[in-house]
Amino acid sequence: MALISSIYARRIGVLASAAALAALTSLVSAPTAQASPPTPISAAAARSYLATVTPKAEGSTSGYSRALFPHWSTVSGTCNTRETVLKRDGVNVVQDSACAAVSGSWYSEYDGATWTAASDLDIDHVVPLAEAWRSGANSWTTSKRGQFANDLTRPQLIAVTDNVNQAKGDLDPGKWLPPRTAYRCTYARMWVQVKQYWALSMDSGEKAALVDVLNGC
Repeated sequence: MALISSIYARRIGVLASAAALAALTSLVSAPTAQASPPTPISAAAARSYLATVTPKAEGSTSGYSRALFPHWSTVSGTCNTRETVLKRDGVNVVQDSACAAVSGSWYSEYDGATWTAASDLDIDHVVPLAEAWRSGANSWTTSKRGQFANDLTRPQLIAVTDNVNQAKGDLDPGKWLPPRTAYRCTYARMWVQVKQYWALSMDSGEKAALVDVLNGC
């Protein structure tokens, strides 16, 4: 009887150890919190779409105003789109009662810089608002332009170094690409997905630059 009890006790001990190891493995392999925009379409999918695109001359900025693309909209409670992106793209981000980021760390994919103050970051519209206007958004309703300017579902918004975003301005990939070359493939995939989803046109220089980048992905 004592022998049976001893064997049973050892078996329970082995099972408990195995369960503990499984739990530890689960913790180690658990995915980290997302600190980037939604994953864009693959390079192959982006190339396939570009193959169907007939370039179109870019329109005018006549009548354009950022006010025609209302942002930042409320996402929930006191949190607007900007603060939501700062929280998503950062690490250990702490927000106050007004949802403003008061601490955290942000890695700017465009230039490889790391920041610990939210004031050093801009939320970039991957496809700039003025570029969208020239590519077809001039015919949209203000409501639709607001949806575009606050699009969290597509890879359209990203927290980056403020002066790098300002250097980009409203330029398309034919005239500007992230200075950090390792991110250009991802950036091109992001750009193509946003333009495809929102049915925005591309000019010849823009398309050629995207094809060139994606062929190297």
